[in-house]
Amino acid sequence: MTSERSAETFRHDGRIVIVGASLAGLRAAEALRDEGFTGSLTLVGDEAREPYDRPPLSKQVLTGWVPADCTALPRRREIGAEWVLGVPASALDLAGKRVELADGREIPFDRLLIATGVRARLWADESEAALDGVFVVRTCDDSGRLWERLAAGPDRVLVIGAGFAGSEIASVCRERDIPVTVAEVAEAPLVGALGSMIGSIAANLQRAHGVDLRCGVKVTRLEGDERGRVCRAHFSDGGTVDADVVVVALGGVRNTEWLRNSGLAAGVWGVACDSGCRAFDVNGLVTDDVFVAGDVARCPHPVYEYRFLSLEHWANAVEQAQVAAHNMVSSPTDRWPHLSMPTFWSTQFGVNIKSVGVPVLSDEVVVTQGSVEEHRFVATYGYRGRVTAAVSFDNAKWLDHYRHLIETAAPFPPSGPTPDQPADMKPVPAHFPDPVIITHGATVMVTGYEPNERRVAFARPGG
Repeated sequence: MTSERSAETFRHDGRIVIVGASLAGLRAAEALRDEGFTGSLTLVGDEAREPYDRPPLSKQVLTGWVPADCTALPRRREIGAEWVLGVPASALDLAGKRVELADGREIPFDRLLIATGVRARLWADESEAALDGVFVVRTCDDSGRLWERLAAGPDRVLVIGAGFAGSEIASVCRERDIPVTVAEVAEAPLVGALGSMIGSIAANLQRAHGVDLRCGVKVTRLEGDERGRVCRAHFSDGGTVDADVVVVALGGVRNTEWLRNSGLAAGVWGVACDSGCRAFDVNGLVTDDVFVAGDVARCPHPVYEYRFLSLEHWANAVEQAQVAAHNMVSSPTDRWPHLSMPTFWSTQFGVNIKSVGVPVLSDEVVVTQGSVEEHRFVATYGYRGRVTAAVSFDNAKWLDHYRHLIETAAPFPPSGPTPDQPADMKPVPAHFPDPVIITHGATVMVTGYEPNERRVAFARPGG
């Protein structure tokens, strides 16, 4: 698309395919119609059901407040799309502009939006993962099955992983008065996302609500009984716990396997794109007709030194979908950058946790408002003397103030906006178990000794 005229023409007779029929895919489709796109629109999804909201699956559904099949995403408008559901994409022919499906069909496109998101990371041992009573929580069906098992009153639940999802599931168990053990390989819950200081607060919160929290240990084996039901877990420290329900909450795996050999810069960290959501190819060249949005996207952010960030946040998916949709049908001079500040929320053990910014891109943290003892405070993060993020426990009304500090590169530590600033306010190291540096998580390495030679090798985590 090289002119306003060609952009207008595409709005009426172009073919757009969206692979990924969840939050980002649906909101992008609606935004395309809002932008005046009247051409052909196809949504491809690997689940047979239409888009639904995922945050309630580890919260309201498991408590019984909302049935698992009542979490459909509200439709903002009619989109007049062809829905291809229950059939995953299997390959992308970039040169031929075709999406290949697992059932052998091919769907041609003029422009493509990749919004395939993430799936739950399964227990590594397939035979143990297949034991009756072992669950993950990612899909509507996952949540519905786990709710049925919790409603039956298990003797004990073991949650493997104390990130946000694992902590929310543990909270649900205690709310239902179900004994629960949480096993976390790190030193504390949430430490991978919020650092060790907030992690220690989260650990105290869990134990105060009766969670048997075991940190610094790894589950090495799940044991089943003669009926094929899970009954016991073995830990790396030699300990065991009897449990008739095990929830594996070890994070997500980005759905990029279908893009292998496609020529895009896609791998285990997601699909790299520019701030306008246009995908990069393996040589670092931006594509004109392939866009990315949602959990699967890796996008540079100017506030964080243009580092490529993969953000599994609800608000990020919605905002990025809007930007991608606009840019797909706009001329180059009218495109938008995706520059919104990341936000996140979680409710666990009666506490509402909200954040703004990217805490993991920090080296220090300080409590700037409220009381840690009362679990009502704001902690502010900094990197090299400037504010980079803030996290609130039951004190979210000031987060817009901290958003402004982040966006204006305000000095760290900042002054609190209210008189409840702790008297002994002193920054401490943020202590993340896997510090993020500029080269961390590189997707491709371009090799070659001649200017016209571009051999590409895909990097692996830690390699």
